[in-house]
This record gives sequence, structure tokens and C-alpha cells, in this order.
Amino acid sequence: MASTLYYAWETELMVWLQAHMGTVGTAIASFISMFGEELVFILLMGFFYWCYDKELGKLLGRNVCVEIVCNPLIKNIALRPRPYMVDSGIKCLKPVDPSADIMDIAAQGYSFPSGHSSGSVTAYGTVGRYYKKWWFRVLAVLIPLLVGISRFCVGVHFPTDVLSGWMLGLIIIFVTPWFIGKFKSRWVPYLILLLIMLPGWFYCKTNDYYSGYGMMIGFFIADLFEEKYVRFRNTRVWWKIILRLAGGVAIYFGLNTLLKLPFSSEFLKSGTVAAYLVRTVRYAIILFVDVAIYPMLFDKIV
Repeated sequence: MASTLYYAWETELMVWLQAHMGTVGTAIASFISMFGEELVFILLMGFFYWCYDKELGKLLGRNVCVEIVCNPLIKNIALRPRPYMVDSGIKCLKPVDPSADIMDIAAQGYSFPSGHSSGSVTAYGTVGRYYKKWWFRVLAVLIPLLVGISRFCVGVHFPTDVLSGWMLGLIIIFVTPWFIGKFKSRWVPYLILLLIMLPGWFYCKTNDYYSGYGMMIGFFIADLFEEKYVRFRNTRVWWKIILRLAGGVAIYFGLNTLLKLPFSSEFLKSGTVAAYLVRTVRYAIILFVDVAIYPMLFDKIV
């Protein structure tokens, strides 16, 4: 049963904000919200991993993979609907999945905690911790702060969802590297993390868990494979950076489309165990190819 628990001040604040934002405010909030979305995280991780600093890219990948699985694990326990689903005074100005019905909980996901908030803290906070320069740290605080605020401005999260998302992201960027660093062989903590996250298969009813679990599998295997067999080199040449990023993003979205072709849209949206398994395998393949196989081309092409 879904939990409709929330504080009255949350809906009052959201209704007030939406009544005063106007068209320009809505556009600004929607734009800021993009900094917590899939494509931006791919570009961020791709820039560091494929181009500028492979070790930071791997650290980003590990932390983000943990976040994108932990978040729906919690969501599918809390079962908190999105604000617009429980209060008709709140408008959904930026749905998670624009192609699906805004009331489709499997596609739009639950509300608590905010994935954009936890993801942005995890991604930008990881960079801020790694480089330790003041302006990196300012951005690591400012961007997640604005992303989180934008999420309740566009009506898809309660303010308490955002607060909990920020807290989850902070926990992940400190605990995940510490935990992995406790083991000499990296495959051991990877296996433990996959087993810890496995119970979601028994109760998660939203697509985001299975996408995230597949990405975690693909990234973990790819990391070990790359370290042993590939060992590509980073580049600081601007045109190579552009080519590597463009190629990596094209592979990510191209494979995602290609791997859907053998299945009907009805099956992919069916919410069955088989559909979830296909989704998991699809994302595992995509991440493995992008992280381990694609870099094999760098020395020959880019």
C-alpha cells in the first residue's frame, strides 16, 4: 500500500512556488533539473573516464552505480507517491518518463527519496572530494542544492524527498570508497555489493531498480576487465575528447534502442519478471560495452 504521509507545509510551499514561478521560472527549474539526469551523468563520467582522469571516472562509476540501486531499493519500501499524485493542486511540470502516463508508478517511480538529489550529490560530490579545490567544492554543493530545489518546484518531489536524497548521496560518497578500499581484490566488494542489493528482485516494482542493477553488474565487470585486458590511456587533446564523448554517448543510447528491438513495447512495459530480467541484462550489456569494449578502439581511432 502506498504511503501518502507528508507535511502540510510541503504541499503549501509547492503550490505557492508553482503559482508564482511563471513560464520563465518553470523553464529555469526544468533546465536546472537536467543537471541531475541520465545524459548529464553519462557526459560527466564519460569525460573523466574516457578522456581526462580514468581513476576519477571509475570512482564516479562505482559511487553512481551504488546510488542508482540504493535509491529505488528505498523508494520501493517507502512507497511514497509523487506529490501531484496525491494533491491535485500540484502540477507535474517535468515527468520522469515523458513517454509514459504521469500516473504510471512503474514508469515514473516513487517519490522518497529524490533520485535527482541523491544522484547529483553523489556525482558532483565525488568530483569535489577527489580534486579538493575550493571551486570544485563550491560547485559540488551548489549544483545539488539547485537540482534538489528544482525537483519540488516542478512538482515531482516533496521537499523531504529532496532532503533525504541529499543525505543518501552524502552517505554513498563517503561509505562506498571506504568499503571497497577495505579489500585487496576489487571483485570481492563488487560481489558483496551485488548480493546486498539483490533483495530488490523480491519486492521492487519500478523500472529504475532493474536498470540500475544492470548498470551495476555491467560496470563492475567492465572495470575488472578493463584493468586486466584493456588499460587504455586518457587524452587531453580537445578533438579526441569530443570524439570519445560523442562515440560513448552514441553507443549508450544506440545499444539501448537496438537491444529493445527483439521485444514488443507491451512486453517491455509489462512489469513481469521476464521483462525486468531483459531490462537488467540490457543495461549490463550497455555498460560493459561502453566501459570495457569501446575503449579498445581509442589507441587505433581516437
